[in-house]
Amino acid sequence: MAEAAAPIDVAGAPAMGAVSAGRRRYILTLLMIAYTLSFLDRQVLSILVEPIKNDLHVSDALMGLLTGPVFVIFYCFLGIPIAWLADRTSRPAIITVSLTLWSVFTALSGFVTTFVPLAFARLGVGFGEAGCNPASHSLISDLSTAEKRASGLAFYSMGVPIGTLLGLAMGGLIADAYGWRAAFMVASAPGLVLALVIALTVRETRPSKPFGAETLRRSLVLPFVDLVDTVKALASKPTFWFVAIGCGFSAFVGYAQLFFTASFFLRCHAPEVAAIAAGFGLKSKGFLGPALGVMTALGGLTGTLVGGQIADRAVGRDRRAFMSVPALAALASIPFVFVLFTLKSTWGALALDFVPNVVATIWYGAGYSTAQSVVAPHRRATAAALLLLILNLIGLGLGPTFLGACSDFLANSEHLGSAEGLRWAMIATSCFGVVAAGFFWMARRTIREDVVS
Repeated sequence: MAEAAAPIDVAGAPAMGAVSAGRRRYILTLLMIAYTLSFLDRQVLSILVEPIKNDLHVSDALMGLLTGPVFVIFYCFLGIPIAWLADRTSRPAIITVSLTLWSVFTALSGFVTTFVPLAFARLGVGFGEAGCNPASHSLISDLSTAEKRASGLAFYSMGVPIGTLLGLAMGGLIADAYGWRAAFMVASAPGLVLALVIALTVRETRPSKPFGAETLRRSLVLPFVDLVDTVKALASKPTFWFVAIGCGFSAFVGYAQLFFTASFFLRCHAPEVAAIAAGFGLKSKGFLGPALGVMTALGGLTGTLVGGQIADRAVGRDRRAFMSVPALAALASIPFVFVLFTLKSTWGALALDFVPNVVATIWYGAGYSTAQSVVAPHRRATAAALLLLILNLIGLGLGPTFLGACSDFLANSEHLGSAEGLRWAMIATSCFGVVAAGFFWMARRTIREDVVS
C-alpha cells in the first residue's frame, strides 16, 4: 500500500490534500492503536502493584519509582534525538521500531524475580515508548489542516483511556487467573503484531533521507543543537512554557492517582471489593481491574473528545477557550476527589472516579495543539518532544514517586498504617491541580499573540 511522496511546501511540511481522507483516517487509527498499546503495556503495572509489592517485598516509594524516574529516564530524554530523526527520516519506521522494543521489554517484565531486573525491564519499556509520540504528533500534524489538527491529536490521545482500560481489565483478570507475570506477557503480544502491520502498510508522506550510520551519529549531537534553536524560537512564546508546565502538573496528579487507585481500593475497601467481586464470580483484582478500567475509559474519552472539540471550535472564535476549560476543570475536580477518597461506599467511590479521569484528559487536544501551533512546521516534532520532556519529567517523573513517598511517610511517621497513609497521600496529591490551573490561566492571557501556524 505504498503511496507517492507528498509535495513539500516552503516550510517543509507536506501540502494538504496530498493524502486522501480515507488514508488519513487509516493512518490516524493505526497511530491511535499504537498509542493505546503503549498505555496498555505501561498501565498494566498499576493493577499489579499489590501482588508485585507483596511478592518482591518493596515499598510504595519503590513502586512509584518504577513508573516514575525509572520509566522516564529514557522515555523523556530519548524523545529529543528521536524527534530530530522524525523531522528527517521515516516516521513510520521509527514507530515500528518503538512498538517492537517496548513490547519485548514488557514481555521480559514477566520473567523477573527481584526488583532490580524489573526496574531494568521497565527502563526498556520507556526506551521503546520514547519514539512513539514525537513521530506520531509530527505525522498527524502534517496530515491535518489547522482546523482539524486539535481533533486529530485528540483522537490519537484516545489511546490513553482505551489503553488504560485494556491494561487494567486484562491485567486484573489474568493476574487473578494466572499470576502477575502472565499479565505482562499477554500485554506484550498485540504490539508485535501492530508493528508488522505499520511496517507493511504505512509509508512516509514526505521525502526523507535513508537511515544510516551518519544519520545516527548526527542524531546524537544535532538534535540538541535543534533543541537549543527551538528553545530560542520559543523564548518569546510564554504560552508554550505555561502550557507545558500546566500539562505537567495535570499529569502529576493524573499519573500518580492512576497508578495507585487500584491499591487504594484494595487497601481501603478490601472487604467490600472482595464481596462485590464474589458476587460476579471473580476475585478482587479480576473485578477491580475492569471496573476501574471502565471508569478510566469513560472519563478519559469524555475529557479527550470534549477537550478536542472545544479546541477546534476555539480556532475560529477565541483561542483563550483553549486554556479556560482545563484550568477550570482542574480546580473543580478537587472537591470531587476529596469525596472520592473519603467516601465509605465502594460503589459510590468507583462512580466518582469518573471525574478525575475527565480532568486528566481534557487538556490533551488544547495542550498538544497549542505546542504545535506556536512553532513553524519544521520545528513541530522537536516542539512536541520538548513539551513531552517537560510534561513527563513533572508528571511521570515526580507524580507517582511523590505519592508513594508521601504514602510511606504518612503510614510510618503519622502511624496511619498503609491504608490510611495511602488515602491521605491521594488527597494531598490532588491539590496540585491548583498549580496546573494557575499555569493554564496564565497561558490564556498570551495564547492569541503567540500562535503562528
